[in-house]
Amino acid sequence: MDQRLDQSAVTTIRTLAIDTVQAANSGHPGAPMGCAPMAHTIWSRHLRHAPSTPSWFNRDRFVLSNGHASALLYSLIHLAGYGRTLDDLKAFRQWGSLTPGHPEFGLTAGVEATTGPLGQGFANGVGMAIAERRLADEFNRPGHTVIDHRVFAIVSDGDLQEGIASEAASLAGHLKLSKLIYLWDDNLIQLDGPTSTAWSEDVLKRFDAYGWHTARVEDGNDIEAIDRAIDWAIADERPSLIAVRTVIGFGSPNKAGSQKSHGAPLGPDEVKLTKAAYGANPDATFDVPADVAEFYRGAITSGEALVAAHTKRLLAYATAFPAEAAELQRRMAGTLPAGWESALPKYELGGDAPTRNVSQSSIKALAAVLPELIGGSADLSESNLTDIHGGGKFTATESGRNISYGVREHAMAAIANGISYHGGLIPFVATFLTFSDYLRGALRLAALANLGSIFVFTHDSIGLGEDGPTHQPVEHYAALRAIPNVRFFRPGDPNEAAAAWGVAVERRHAPTVLAFTRQKLPVLAGSITGAAAGVRRGAYVLREATGTAKMILISTGSELHLAVAAAEQLEAAGTPTRVVSMPCPELFGEQDAAYRESVLPAALRARVAIEAGVSLGWDRWSGTDGAIIAMDRFGASAPAPTLFKEFGFTPERIVEIAKGVLAGSVHGVVPTPHLHDGHQVR
Repeated sequence: MDQRLDQSAVTTIRTLAIDTVQAANSGHPGAPMGCAPMAHTIWSRHLRHAPSTPSWFNRDRFVLSNGHASALLYSLIHLAGYGRTLDDLKAFRQWGSLTPGHPEFGLTAGVEATTGPLGQGFANGVGMAIAERRLADEFNRPGHTVIDHRVFAIVSDGDLQEGIASEAASLAGHLKLSKLIYLWDDNLIQLDGPTSTAWSEDVLKRFDAYGWHTARVEDGNDIEAIDRAIDWAIADERPSLIAVRTVIGFGSPNKAGSQKSHGAPLGPDEVKLTKAAYGANPDATFDVPADVAEFYRGAITSGEALVAAHTKRLLAYATAFPAEAAELQRRMAGTLPAGWESALPKYELGGDAPTRNVSQSSIKALAAVLPELIGGSADLSESNLTDIHGGGKFTATESGRNISYGVREHAMAAIANGISYHGGLIPFVATFLTFSDYLRGALRLAALANLGSIFVFTHDSIGLGEDGPTHQPVEHYAALRAIPNVRFFRPGDPNEAAAAWGVAVERRHAPTVLAFTRQKLPVLAGSITGAAAGVRRGAYVLREATGTAKMILISTGSELHLAVAAAEQLEAAGTPTRVVSMPCPELFGEQDAAYRESVLPAALRARVAIEAGVSLGWDRWSGTDGAIIAMDRFGASAPAPTLFKEFGFTPERIVEIAKGVLAGSVHGVVPTPHLHDGHQVR
């Protein structure tokens, strides 16, 4: 490519981004204007992709971690032939458009990750690189390389300031993820002004210490220097960070190098002045010179050639290794093998187990039939019980199925999302439920991007015991249930725990959260036949009343067996009582009206909901005439049995409240008993 065409292409990317933001009268023009040369260098000289087959699994991935610069990505997607027209650019940030304010995976072809919250894309790329290495080591054979691709990303100052990026970078360096090549838009400006107001560290030295290859390009407009730096990065055995000194809003006579170009359109007059400074027609909008269009649309032809060559390699691979080829095809298609669900463990009456132990057994069983299952914990694998036994470790030299994330909850979750984005693997991650706060941002994006990442949280409820209120989740159930598209399961016995794992594995297009206990829970009779189907519907009748029910007890998790015991006492006293297990209220709410009525008849208004978490949301199921036994306060440090007794989670208290509901004297949230013996009420 000649110098003149390079410059024309860069100018086109810049002016398209400027016009896109100006048309919307909203957006971020400055970063695209500064980043255009490095983006052009990546896309025109290094990125192996196929616009006509955007899901081709051996493509290189490009992640725009600074998602606010989305006009840059949309300009590239348009030019390269991903099906986005100039009209799509003109509809930027508008209702129903395929060019939303920040890139959204699954909405716009060519977008590899939903980014915007800074640092997420950085960590997603690490997950993509892990997936590539794992699959390459699993499927490639001598003379048959069918998986071999890189992850390119543009990251911003803000990305590198986020803690999640530091967590992910540290792990990536430790693992020597050589397929990671990140270009840092080092423009010295962020929204509030010069970056010097917020940091003064030597960023490249920090990344050197992480074990990354680092390089610097002093002139962000020097395409040849950027190209050489990427070549050096490709040749290195470490992940790479290339600092590219750019000028935010480059070319704008009055706003270049200033935060004024960061988060607002340039304005009509400044747009014309800027285009004139580029040597472009100041009066033309959304202008794409014919030679630039012809060059960039060459990506369609070159991409088709790449796919054809790869298909030929796959055919040769299938001839030499038919079983492996069939398995690879299944994995990349995202389908599950026939009969996988039969591997889930089953439990008989009379037994008991902590549901975290059941989770471990489920992981072991599923891992044997689902080689795509890969997981890890935030330095809590021995507590979460999440090891895939015999699956090996994922290290700098091995590509096993167990990832040691260290105490990096936020990056762990975003890395799992990157694995999900990549495809071919089913990732799960684990920590204590109370520490879900540290990764909530990544969990939310998994829900927004429709990713099937699985989140395993153990040590749920006050049943954790002696570790005290810092480690006892109470508000977390409601907080996680509140995230759209997340399904939070709190199984109440071993069979429900195994069934919940089954739902999580099936749910490939949305995240699932599983909450498990440290303490033992008994096998409940109704779960033996009811859990497999009932958990999939969010709630079911665990115990039917003897005769016509006069009372319904609704519960989840470790409190479920208490509800069963209370029902038996109520029955003995002459009150026929149904027990409804509701491991996932939001899923139950999605069921058809007939099913919901069969479980919770509208006419039966005498109800008590029992859960050792905050009461928020339970009024939907208890109704205005029912009562809620909840935990609208923090816990305390003591053995679990003591805590359940002191906080009023006993069969006897449930019976007492139920009788009050029947008498009409009790309804709504029942106050939590006060602690005594010197414990402060929080």
